[in-house]
Amino acid sequence: MKNVGTVDKIIRTLVALLIIAVYLWGLLPGIWGLLLIVSGSLLSSVMSGHCPLYAKIGVNTNK
Repeated sequence: MKNVGTVDKIIRTLVALLIIAVYLWGLLPGIWGLLLIVSGSLLSSVMSGHCPLYAKIGVNTNK
């Protein structure tokens, strides 16, 4: 069941790309590089249209 709307997808994509860019610029050293996992999660939810966290808390931005 899709629960991620268009505006939400755009915001998630921009945040994920920003995290990746900051990492590639070398501004996220060491443990902060784990934020790449967050960006992967964001991009995954954009591609599938489903956010497991939204499902757990009952949020649906796909209207």
